[in-house]
Amino acid sequence: MSSFIKGTMWLAGAIFLVKILGFVNRMVIARLIGEEGVGLYMAVFPAFILTITAVQLGLPVAVTRSVAAAENDAQRKHIFCTSLFITLSLAAVLTPLFCLLAPYLAENLFHDKRAVLPLYAIAPSIPIIAISSIVRGYFQGKMNMKPAALSQLIEQIVRIGLIIVSGRLLLPYGIEYAAAGAMAAASAGELISLLYLLGSFRSEWRKVRKYPGRRTSRPLFGELAETALPAVGSRLIGSGAWFLEPIVVVKSLAIAGLASSEAMKEYGVLTGYALPLMFLPSFLTVALSSSLVPDISESFSKKRFSNVAWRVNESIRFCLFSGGFATIILFLFAEPFMLVMYHTQKGADLIQLMAPFFLLYYCQGPLQAVLQALNLSRAAMLNSFYGAVVKLLIIFLLSSQPVFGIRGTAIAIAAGIVIVTLLHTASMLKAVPFSLQYGLYAKIGLLLLFTFFSAQAFLPFLKESTFLYVGGGMAGCLLIYVAGAVVLGIFKKDDLSTLLFWRT
Repeated sequence: MSSFIKGTMWLAGAIFLVKILGFVNRMVIARLIGEEGVGLYMAVFPAFILTITAVQLGLPVAVTRSVAAAENDAQRKHIFCTSLFITLSLAAVLTPLFCLLAPYLAENLFHDKRAVLPLYAIAPSIPIIAISSIVRGYFQGKMNMKPAALSQLIEQIVRIGLIIVSGRLLLPYGIEYAAAGAMAAASAGELISLLYLLGSFRSEWRKVRKYPGRRTSRPLFGELAETALPAVGSRLIGSGAWFLEPIVVVKSLAIAGLASSEAMKEYGVLTGYALPLMFLPSFLTVALSSSLVPDISESFSKKRFSNVAWRVNESIRFCLFSGGFATIILFLFAEPFMLVMYHTQKGADLIQLMAPFFLLYYCQGPLQAVLQALNLSRAAMLNSFYGAVVKLLIIFLLSSQPVFGIRGTAIAIAAGIVIVTLLHTASMLKAVPFSLQYGLYAKIGLLLLFTFFSAQAFLPFLKESTFLYVGGGMAGCLLIYVAGAVVLGIFKKDDLSTLLFWRT
């Protein structure tokens, strides 16, 4: 089995566990601090992500691409040290600035003074993530996915344990203290994750440290900037849109007649309850995105375009196959999922509204990774910008109308996903000479319809208990889906060996 597939599957398995642990994390937070607390937590988080994006400056992707293309360890050391110096310098400037601006952000943008404590609590993780992202990028450039995967797993385990402890200790003092405790737990998890990464990096450092250090050269800086700057532009657009999203949503819902506390609750249901469940199936696409950059960069640099086309088509097939099943499950079982995890049906209607469009989201990450690997980060940046503008515009137009409310925000998110995915596809087709698999897409559509209507036929007989309905229903849908995929030729014999990757 190729190192690409094996590395991807190891990373996918670890990311799946991370997503599951992240779900436990969200359930603990939701049950401890409620809808309003989750809304406060999720309103603050985008500001932190925006700062992290600025600190990283797109360098993790650039490091992965440059390390994969490097000819020897001396070049790899030069790439690593230069990138680490740049990102630490940015962290030294932006971390104090983030703390200084925290009171202003809380009072003037979030319109909630309680947000200042969570902002302070998450600030220490900024330089930590700056270092760990460069180390992860280096490992991924060497096609070694295990350290990155295990470090994320460790980070989530530590975070969950500390959230349970801090939440119970701090909740009596107020929701803002409990939310700050959750943020502080995230900082501690990032620190332990970094320590593991540095321990894993020791053997690699022994190999490269013998080479003499060099000053940052203009060619290297230009090579890194060529990938990093458009990549950070794309990420800044996404993070900036996410940062503006709670502000626009709260103001739009206020126009629709909701008080700020009620608007925060509505936003908490969407971003704290519904969206985490929607993002859960993306573990495979996240793994593919990490693996595709070095693999396609190498093939493209050697002008092996047929290999690039094959890799892209296979990635899309896996994304549609796995994402299609996730779409069916999310649509059919949204209400019982919400009841089991959060003891409420709130958010179920939002999941059913967005689920069909998230099938395209599950393909979006790998498509963007392909554009970055092909040195088309600028195109990815512009595509993200167009999608972000449309999303924010639709949020304001629809969420400000009482008839839509928070559903207008869900529609806007779906519209943004469709636009960005289609634009990414168009940009990729201009760069790589290959054809889209329209026959595959038709088969996927047929498979989804067949599974949905088959489920509608047998699910009414399983309503005696929630456990039977969810467990038996999902098992039945899986059998029907896989059988249909085999008949239609979507799931192939070679895919079975891929799923059994640990035996090879």
